[in-house]
Amino acid sequence: MHSSKKNWIWTVTLIVTVICCASVLILHVKNWVTDDATSLGLRSGFYNVEVPLSELDSVVFVNRIPPMQRLHGFSALEKEKGVFREFKDSLTNKKVHVFVDNINNNKIKLVYKDSAYVYFNLKDSVETVQLFQKLSSYTGTLSEPN
Repeated sequence: MHSSKKNWIWTVTLIVTVICCASVLILHVKNWVTDDATSLGLRSGFYNVEVPLSELDSVVFVNRIPPMQRLHGFSALEKEKGVFREFKDSLTNKKVHVFVDNINNNKIKLVYKDSAYVYFNLKDSVETVQLFQKLSSYTGTLSEPN
């Protein structure tokens, strides 16, 4: 009888752990895009970036993201998310944010503040193209996929 009273602590700990893990998984399932008149916000779980549209330099469609070193993040099935560093910029330690929901579809490459990169796409390729067209209107240039 005494041992069953101690088991409730482990049961509660297990339930809280499962709930926390499930909520983190749900937050990383897709990219959450907030688009207003002054900025574009990209969020996926713990990773987020706010891109001011006034500082947007270029918007380009790319087939593949370049080889990079993962600082932290994850790859699972068709998803690639996290903070990376390009091999050619290993000395400057510039961080590249990647929010890719479908690695097989084209990605949008945003360059802002002259050298900050963000690669992202959405699960639905039509939504990605629509967002690309909207963002490219801020820069005045339109670049088609490779």
